Amino acid sequence: MSSLAVVDTNVLVSALLRPDGLPAEVVRAVRRSTLVPVVCAEIVAEYVAGLARPRLGLPAPETAELLSLLQLQARWVRITPYPSALKLPDAADWPFIACALAAGRPVITGNVRHFPARTGVEVMTVRAWVERRSS
Repeated sequence: MSSLAVVDTNVLVSALLRPDGLPAEVVRAVRRSTLVPVVCAEIVAEYVAGLARPRLGLPAPETAELLSLLQLQARWVRITPYPSALKLPDAADWPFIACALAAGRPVITGNVRHFPARTGVEVMTVRAWVERRSS
């Protein structure tokens, strides 16, 4: 049985940088189709831009394969425009919040501070997601 979640870009970067690390478990779950990522056009654009940052030095073949897989496996949703009254720590996180709200699913991230509780979104660290999946 597969679960759905919004996966923050930092989880993907960490997975590519450290294939033996905990974030790589998220990517392995996507590869096995036990985790279906929830995305929108804005998130995919963020994935493409974030994973292409030269300073990260991510391997191009693995990055391209992951981006393709994410887009093929994903549950696509449409999101609403950013409500400026929300005043997020980083407005660029709105697509992740909006996707989570649209799908009624959590966000898996390495930076929970960017997703305040007042947004109404369930936010999980990678460790919390792995532990929930294991139980």
